[in-house]
Amino acid sequence: MDLPIVVGVDGTEPSLRAVDWAAGEAALRGAPLRLVYASLWERYEGALLAQELGKPLEEVMALDVVGAAEQRALRRRPGVKITTDVLPEEPEHGLVRASGTALAVVLGCRGRGGVAEALLGSVSLTVAAHAHCPVIVLRGNHHDQVRSRTQGRIALGVGDGPSGSAVRFAVEEAALRGVPLEAVRAWRHPAHALSRHAPGAGEPALPERQRAGALLEDALRDAPADLKVDRRVVEGQARDVLAAVSREADLLVVGRRRHAHVGSRLGRVAHAVLHHTACPVAVVPELH
Repeated sequence: MDLPIVVGVDGTEPSLRAVDWAAGEAALRGAPLRLVYASLWERYEGALLAQELGKPLEEVMALDVVGAAEQRALRRRPGVKITTDVLPEEPEHGLVRASGTALAVVLGCRGRGGVAEALLGSVSLTVAAHAHCPVIVLRGNHHDQVRSRTQGRIALGVGDGPSGSAVRFAVEEAALRGVPLEAVRAWRHPAHALSRHAPGAGEPALPERQRAGALLEDALRDAPADLKVDRRVVEGQARDVLAAVSREADLLVVGRRRHAHVGSRLGRVAHAVLHHTACPVAVVPELH
């Protein structure tokens, strides 16, 4: 059975834009699309029923939400197979559970500031931290608009830990779109050398920069020869470097280490890029 692209929907414009993005991804991959609305309406509605349908009011609304999302996806990508689900559970738990049988989970969230940040923390960050598959988060701007301009490249942030799953996902995305992959590794001067100037032309590279370059090459050792890969080693904090790279990318891919203990969180870099990047972000769990 083909694994679906799962989209969390709630009737808001950001979630509908996530439906648009996920429908395109499903079409690229030849995968089905699964639209999921999750809410613990039974806890709050109790015996309150919609008399004409004999169902809780929240459930009636949920069915309307997934129905509208389905129609939107069909208009955008009529060839994609679509299923819908209404789950009586917390969105975080429902979407993490759905990720166990998904190719990817796609989420939309509101623009920066105030309540929007709290919503991002309560749903998108939790799902990104615990999902069993890649999670793509589409950040909106202050007006809840997701950038639609095509940059023509996929960006990959290479970290310290294992990065095989993230690299493979980024390579697939670039190959599917027929665009270059920009692989970036950030590096910093050691604390005791912060006052020294960066090496100029003709000066030997610092060991930290050499190590960053070696890590980048190692991560890309299995990249296909026919894929155009731009390798970049950039001095600076990883979150700042990747935020800058995201302004010229259609998707930024970062890895996430799997944790054995319950309650684990995203790493600092993944957490930061989800809040500050200009393009959609894919957080990919590593197998090891």
